[in-house]
Amino acid sequence: MRENLFQLLESSGGELSAETILLRLAVSAVLAAFLFLSYRLSHSGSIYSAKFNVSLMALAVITTTVMIVIGNNIALSLGMVGALSIVRFRTAIKDSRDTVYIFWAIVVGICCGSGDYLVAAAGSVVVFVVLLVFGRLRTDSRALLILRTARANESKVESLIFQYYNRRAILRAKNTTEESAEYIYELNGKYLRRPAGEKAAGKSISDAVYEIGGIEYFNIVMQNDEISG
Repeated sequence: MRENLFQLLESSGGELSAETILLRLAVSAVLAAFLFLSYRLSHSGSIYSAKFNVSLMALAVITTTVMIVIGNNIALSLGMVGALSIVRFRTAIKDSRDTVYIFWAIVVGICCGSGDYLVAAAGSVVVFVVLLVFGRLRTDSRALLILRTARANESKVESLIFQYYNRRAILRAKNTTEESAEYIYELNGKYLRRPAGEKAAGKSISDAVYEIGGIEYFNIVMQNDEISG
């Protein structure tokens, strides 16, 4: 029993010819170029990183190489898992779609390394179409209205924000002391550009707030899932 186990761990699963190895690497490189194109088309502006895009191509080819080396050798695969488990990746992901591309590159490498070209190609085409169609969707930006005023102006501030945005401005925080009150409102960015209240006809929200008097500061902070320049 023990001898059979040792033989299983030491077996390499057969030698691959040079032509097969080159074919797998070539297919992996072609699909990696396909991935490169998809990433370039779905990202624009400062969010696009050429270095990250090239790294995705390299990741697909490297994964293919690792799969070719491992083959059916169980002992080697366990050793590879142990070696990779000590590596910690701390690269910040700027966009949630980047995670999808990383997994796509790894899957392409695994499929090409094991010779499943059809699976790699078909999966890449489907993912390419999905990301091409939906990859440019952007989450509407959110705005935070942050202001600090005297306690005596609490009712005036709350009434003004309600008149401009009705219930679209959500009160996220209200911090008060004996002399002052600080408000943090959140609303969709499009409502900031097109207020719903009647007062918005000829006066900006900033002018209206400062007309109350006693305003220490009034800040508008834009939030967006996308990183734009």
